[in-house]
Amino acid sequence: MTVTSDQLDQVQLDGKRTAKISPLISPALLRQEHPLPAHTGRRIERFRGEVADIVGGVDDRLIVVVGPCSIHDRAAALEYAALLAADAERFGDELRVVMRVYFEKPRTTLGWKGLINDPDLDGSYAVNKGLRLARALLLDVSELGLPVGCEFLDPIIPQFLADAVSWGAIGARTAASQVHRQLCSALSMPVGIKNSTDGDVQTAVDGVRAAAAPHVFCGINADGLAALISTTGNPDCHVILRGGAGGPNYSPAHVADALTRLDAGGLAPRVSVDASHGNSGKNHVRQAEVVGELAERIADGERGIMGLMLESFLVAGRQELTLGRSEELCHGQSITDACMDWTTTSALLERLALAVRARR
Repeated sequence: MTVTSDQLDQVQLDGKRTAKISPLISPALLRQEHPLPAHTGRRIERFRGEVADIVGGVDDRLIVVVGPCSIHDRAAALEYAALLAADAERFGDELRVVMRVYFEKPRTTLGWKGLINDPDLDGSYAVNKGLRLARALLLDVSELGLPVGCEFLDPIIPQFLADAVSWGAIGARTAASQVHRQLCSALSMPVGIKNSTDGDVQTAVDGVRAAAAPHVFCGINADGLAALISTTGNPDCHVILRGGAGGPNYSPAHVADALTRLDAGGLAPRVSVDASHGNSGKNHVRQAEVVGELAERIADGERGIMGLMLESFLVAGRQELTLGRSEELCHGQSITDACMDWTTTSALLERLALAVRARR
């Protein structure tokens, strides 16, 4: 085949830095391969309603989003989920426990980008495999009776997974992104938006306001084709305080400031607090101290805090991943941010449940 000068120009203009373009499974095909059972769908719809009621102040329980920083091992994730499901049932009158099931990892510079991007932990980037693993795991966790929470990073990923998600998150690095605010306006579940990495809470407040409004934007449909998406807006978004470059932001003064900003924006004056990240100085041991402080305030009547986020796994701490050598990893320990162990986590869930009882 002879390449004409016109074709050559097109390659130089459009593909100069593109190494390869590979086929991607369509959302419709993935959902057909891993269908959502009707009974699970009804359960997810109920979970979403419960979370929305807590966000809206109708339900006085706490939302507790808890789980690994990221999912890299299906077996360990399901082992953790079984333990969490038992505690979720035990404390169900006080807590609406949501398992943190994160498949995408935003990176400040470089690093492993999550199970969807690199499911084999070897740099092979088998994304179609990652999508299949992710959807199957969401369905398995939901079958245990647990709502699942995911951070949405790539704006087309929700088409593959969102029907199986009960709560969504927009991270600190994308809280100011118009693309992600538009995405929130289309999502069918409550979504938490974190303050920016520098600690700016107004970014998250503005994000919640923007997500509540209708938008029109470009995306993909269920068949994977480019489409124009029109939304009605999402009224169930909320702010997550996660600390920032200036330090923690969960003190009574910080929470009061956030509530004032929300009220000024015509939004419900309630926030969630991430006990990890900037609020713990990325020290997993410090997470327990943060939760303890918040539990005391909740027990004393604090009603502006309606939820918490905790990073937790089977084994405390974190470990380094060497690409292509996943067999050397410790079972149940994070390969991204350091997490609390299960024993500590279970004790903290009980403490939060007792705090809700005391607040009542």
